[in-house]
Amino acid sequence: MKVYGHPLSTCTRTVLATLAEKGHEAELVLVDLTKGEHKSPAHFARHPFGVIPSFEDDDGFVLYESRAIIRYLDRQLSGPSLTPAAPKAYGLMEQYLSVEQCYFSPAAFKVSWERLFKPHMGGGPVDEARVVEGRQGVAKVFAILDPVLAKQPFLAGDSFSLAEVAWLPHLTFFLTFDEEKALLAEHKHVAAWWERISGRPAWRKVTGA
Repeated sequence: MKVYGHPLSTCTRTVLATLAEKGHEAELVLVDLTKGEHKSPAHFARHPFGVIPSFEDDDGFVLYESRAIIRYLDRQLSGPSLTPAAPKAYGLMEQYLSVEQCYFSPAAFKVSWERLFKPHMGGGPVDEARVVEGRQGVAKVFAILDPVLAKQPFLAGDSFSLAEVAWLPHLTFFLTFDEEKALLAEHKHVAAWWERISGRPAWRKVTGA
């Protein structure tokens, strides 16, 4: 198996975390974004939208889009299931996958981009208004999650699922700075959930922690 991506890419990390949770490994084939390799003809053949990651199975089957890839891997590979069998828990997993994609990650990325990535990529001064906007978006999501996580240990209920896998990458980058850690600490049940999921061996393997 091969994952075409970059080790700092949030979507690549989602795929790598799923593999690690399942107890499997794949070759990470580096796609250097700084050199524009994601826009090369070879990569367009793997991902027609020219982004990362894409995945190639042992039989040559190619799949792109991280959320499609992680669902495929969970069904295809041996190891613990990351998808709840009970319909209600399954529905909650899908709900919080959507919350992550639509509401949390876009807000968190505004902060991560301005404070973490932009300064190292020569992108100009930090746009503080954008940082504030991102924090406000994340705070709204945390406030919604906190009472949910007061009643159950994971987003879908009693078990770690693909929902957690999808939240880990952007949440990790968001919590790089003390101000963002303080925002998390204001929501004690979200903070406790974060401690549970960020300390998992699979995620530590992906991040090198």
